Amino acid sequence: MYYLATISDEVRIPPSRFNEKLEDVAFDSLRSTYEGVVIKGLGIIVAILEVKVSPVGKIVPGDGASYHRVKFEALVYAPVEGEVVEGEVVEVVDFGAFVRIGPIDGLIHISQVADDYISYDKKKGELLCKQTRRKLSKGDDVRARVVTVSMAGMRLSDVKVGLTMRQPFLGKLEWIVEDLKKEKAPAKVKEK
Repeated sequence: MYYLATISDEVRIPPSRFNEKLEDVAFDSLRSTYEGVVIKGLGIIVAILEVKVSPVGKIVPGDGASYHRVKFEALVYAPVEGEVVEGEVVEVVDFGAFVRIGPIDGLIHISQVADDYISYDKKKGELLCKQTRRKLSKGDDVRARVVTVSMAGMRLSDVKVGLTMRQPFLGKLEWIVEDLKKEKAPAKVKEK
């Protein structure tokens, strides 16, 4: 889920940038500090949007920089258990598929791809469904549900998201369209 968060902090303005606009320097500093960082209880900071800087700063002995209070808006992504997401398959491996959802990749374990026996074709890099003959490959667009979320550290690589496609109206988008067409098709009656 994406949302906007308002965060307060203090930013260091180095003496080499005193001649620049205060908001621009603060914006650059906040971007390098926050973007791509995981904050527990908040989520992943995707982008810094608006920055308001106090024009009055303080100087710390031994440091020629000035320190200013800032309040800024950040675009945050936080995966939520039960949320339905759409993304692109970025890698297929023998144990499942990695799907790009927002700024991170989630894993669809091979057991969560479909209600079918799934095998891995190493040469083609595809997951194959035995009964339906459906294939899941790199570049496919899918719809999945978030089933587990772990945000253990402060780096993007520390975020682990587990996904499933074993529910109605989830899966490769082409599969969903095929299933909807089958539901709408009139039932054929055999004559005796």
